[in-house]
Amino acid sequence: MQKVTKQILFELLLARHKDNPYAKLSDIPNPFLLKDIKIAVKRIKTAILNNETITIVGDYDVDGVVSTAIMIDFFNKVGYKVNHIIPNRFEHGYGLSPKIVKLIDSGLVITVDNGISAVQASKELMQKGIDLIITDHHTVGDTLPTALAIVNPKQDDCTFPFKEICGAQVAWYLCAAIKSELNLQINMADFLDLLCIAVIADIMPMTSLNYTIVRHGLKRLKQSNRASLKKLDEVLAKKFYVSDDIGFMIAPKINSAGRMDDASIALSFLLSKNEYEANDSLSLLDELNNYRKSLQEEISNKATQAINHEHNVIVVWGENWHEGVIGIVASKLSNTFKKPAFVFSVKNGIAKGSARANAKINLHTLITQCSSLLKGFGGHKNAAGLSLEEKNLQTFQEKINSLVIDIEQEDLHIEYECLGELDVSSVDLEFLSIIEKFEPYGLENKKPIFQISNAKVLKSEFIGKDKNHLKLLLSSNGNIFEALKFHYNKPINKEFIDIIVSINKNEFRGEVNAQFLIEDIVL
Repeated sequence: MQKVTKQILFELLLARHKDNPYAKLSDIPNPFLLKDIKIAVKRIKTAILNNETITIVGDYDVDGVVSTAIMIDFFNKVGYKVNHIIPNRFEHGYGLSPKIVKLIDSGLVITVDNGISAVQASKELMQKGIDLIITDHHTVGDTLPTALAIVNPKQDDCTFPFKEICGAQVAWYLCAAIKSELNLQINMADFLDLLCIAVIADIMPMTSLNYTIVRHGLKRLKQSNRASLKKLDEVLAKKFYVSDDIGFMIAPKINSAGRMDDASIALSFLLSKNEYEANDSLSLLDELNNYRKSLQEEISNKATQAINHEHNVIVVWGENWHEGVIGIVASKLSNTFKKPAFVFSVKNGIAKGSARANAKINLHTLITQCSSLLKGFGGHKNAAGLSLEEKNLQTFQEKINSLVIDIEQEDLHIEYECLGELDVSSVDLEFLSIIEKFEPYGLENKKPIFQISNAKVLKSEFIGKDKNHLKLLLSSNGNIFEALKFHYNKPINKEFIDIIVSINKNEFRGEVNAQFLIEDIVL
């Protein structure tokens, strides 16, 4: 394994982006490469000219809320008032559903971050004489909804060159196409502060088009004039933003509304008109996020105890597990046990589930092969939602595991790819600045990970309120350093260990130091 020096680190990270065809914002693909977008914008233009009611139907996660916020903000800039509906997870279920259709009487409906699986709801809209435009990015199923236009890069006959964009990006591109059609003077870069939050939160590949948009978006986030983002900036007090700031601090706050209560709280926050509105909404989001954390911990413990460790896919369920946190629990189980995970909440004989994986295999493809057991499903390669009758859970567990019985372990979980062996003595502020220079990181463009071999354990202790984080004092080639592993409670009984680490910049009381975060302990 190669030794990683500062020069090697710089060259490795630079090489990741040397062939990016969208390195500048001026290079990004034209909106009109998206299938059906011309049909969509002409219908929207007609609706505006005829003063029709336009209803935006969003989703309750970060991507859906940001998509809705971008659409509302754009139409506000146009000077045209639109209606919006974000389904309540507990009352309406996911996306454009028959329950949502009942709330709409006339006009034009535009979905954002959902709709590609809304076959029944689309028929009901048609019966009411209401035109439907779908904008989505989720995997396209065998049966398409009935719609005037479907704008989704995942369609086989869509010529948009980069398929892995989030729902908010599709919505943003639709707005850009409307701007072009109506010849408006609106700067589409003004939405990048919101857009970058959605790209990171929805775990899109941080390469190519996404890398460029988020890179610019993070800078605009810091300089944003939105009351909500100015308030967040004040609270977080960061000199500049990196992807982890969004993923671990901002996105969970926004997500907590849809998980625990109603996503309209998060939408109100993002669209706050002044500091007072932003402050009130953020306080409520913080309360909901703290509640989410405590529930998540409780359900994670129950789910962990229910795992059958002989299975290659985790399938667990419990009565009335909170639907708002089962997705996070599934993600945690998948990362901890290094295999795909399905977590179901059972209520009144129906099991609603979330699936997560960090794998080469495709979750959506796997679930499709079990579709005869399901009431409904949808999602991506690494994240999905599904529902089935409680009586079919055991059969589903057996079926999904039978499908992967011959699949190699490395295809069930993608292991960390180390850049090489780290010389701890080389880690200084210059080393940290090289890592920061190539932000943002994410899926398919992982933050640099290094191996430290044969580190001597000088001290081991558990820290935090619940004593569930491991802090080690280590020595490597005479260099003494601290390393942290969050949410880890197994004692270290060895004198020497190999660890996989990432390195963060830790700022405390004006002092800047390198913080070693343990990604894995090779025992």
